[in-house]
Amino acid sequence: RVEHPAGGYKKLFETVEELSSPVTAHVTGWIPTWLRGSLLRCGPGLFEVGAEPFYHLFDGQALLHKFDFKEGHVTYHRRFVRTDAYVRAMTEKRIVITEFGTYAYPDPCKNIFSRFFSYFKGVEVTDNALVNVYPVGEDYYACTETNFITKINPDTLETIKQVDLCKYVSVNGATAHPHVENDGTVYNIGNCFGKNFALAYNIIRIPPLQADKEDPMNKSEVVVQFPCSDRFKPSYVHSFGLTSNYIVFVETPVKINLFKFLSSWSLWGANYMDCFESNETMGVWLHVAEKKKGRLLNIKYRTSAFNLFHHINTYEDNGFLIVDLCTWKGFEFVYNYLYLANLRANWDEVKRQAEKAPQPEARRYVLPLNIDKADTGKNLVTLPYTTATATLRSDETIWLEPEVIFSGPRHAFEFPQINYKKYCGKPYTYTYGLGLNHFVPDRLCKLNVKTKETWVWQEPDSYPSEPIFISHPDALEEDDGVVLSIVISPGAGPKPAYLLMLNAKDMSEVARAEVEVNIPVTFHGLFKRA
Repeated sequence: RVEHPAGGYKKLFETVEELSSPVTAHVTGWIPTWLRGSLLRCGPGLFEVGAEPFYHLFDGQALLHKFDFKEGHVTYHRRFVRTDAYVRAMTEKRIVITEFGTYAYPDPCKNIFSRFFSYFKGVEVTDNALVNVYPVGEDYYACTETNFITKINPDTLETIKQVDLCKYVSVNGATAHPHVENDGTVYNIGNCFGKNFALAYNIIRIPPLQADKEDPMNKSEVVVQFPCSDRFKPSYVHSFGLTSNYIVFVETPVKINLFKFLSSWSLWGANYMDCFESNETMGVWLHVAEKKKGRLLNIKYRTSAFNLFHHINTYEDNGFLIVDLCTWKGFEFVYNYLYLANLRANWDEVKRQAEKAPQPEARRYVLPLNIDKADTGKNLVTLPYTTATATLRSDETIWLEPEVIFSGPRHAFEFPQINYKKYCGKPYTYTYGLGLNHFVPDRLCKLNVKTKETWVWQEPDSYPSEPIFISHPDALEEDDGVVLSIVISPGAGPKPAYLLMLNAKDMSEVARAEVEVNIPVTFHGLFKRA
């Protein structure tokens, strides 16, 4: 077990300045010449406005990062996304828009009368696009989890415009983890109001760019609606599973209390975090729909409580769906532990907090698709390679028990990535993840989901980001390629950060490209081939 008494991880949560133009990175090792393109990543970069601090990991203002690769050379660039939240904060020199865990106080310059009227405007929803970036047609969008996404220029990192998803399709928000198919089709999921005011979840589909070159957003549509376990309280949804024929939605016990969400926040100084609560009795419900027909399968899958942020992969095998997940055991919301005060604490305190939090575990669930009532009381899973079970109960629900694919005390395998282009929704062997040690990211890990063998990259006082897999152009095997991660090494030597390139086969270092500036935490991103 690696310890972090020097607290170098605190640098992940420190404000930085954007760059006016790209800077050259200093390469050691050898960058393969076939690697041409840009690594684009999002995260918070401004952790306070003047004297007003942001309180939660998901509150800092969105900073867009880019590492460019060309003929073995590397440059680094970053710009703040010009969201409404950012522009108004810069203009008024205060926090103007309420963020995930930070309430924006009313304008001190307004008198009590105009403040009273602003109570009735309701909540101004944040557009702080700090979570991910994804393609739609020929466009690129930075996003968070609200209805606002932000179109950006992937070459210059300039902000183009804010887009409101509500104007295109019936959702109140959408996740930062859409699935993008090889033809460019985008699928996503979001909460919505369903029939007779009950809450539901809509799967939306954005088609690929057509010959007419019209913005595909104009052609977005809802393909299927999943019901909600509680008509007034939708579950928090962060990602979902997709195969060529099925959509998998995991409904967890972390609930959004709409009464709190829709009541006037300004009356009681609330933020998004204040609207979450846990249902301590429901456990987890899994739902499956047929992708092409948009038809819900009437099968009630149930299992014990966990938090879920990231699906690893999902695939079909012989009448079963294999669903691989990064779970956190229990119903308490993991985000309760991601306040900046927790994450910036000294190492002993960081460890003490993580001891109390839900425990991470990577799991495989197996969902039978063909149910025969004659099998009541039996385990329906007949696949030879898994210990996961699915038991048909007399009330016609199917109780799932997982196969554990990775588990270590307070050591998470998180931010999972795969060879997405070739293996998303298909049988696969390898996943790459960020290892969290008591919530501190301190290693990169490759996992064989069949044998559970692991390969690890780790260096003292070094804090990596989500690993992105890039396939070799002439790859013959699933793991022929490289893995990219942004690492900060605040204690070690003069260079505070670098881009790390590993051989995906054995997680050995191929090269690094060092920069002279600190790089705060990034969550998700993509590699855009040149």
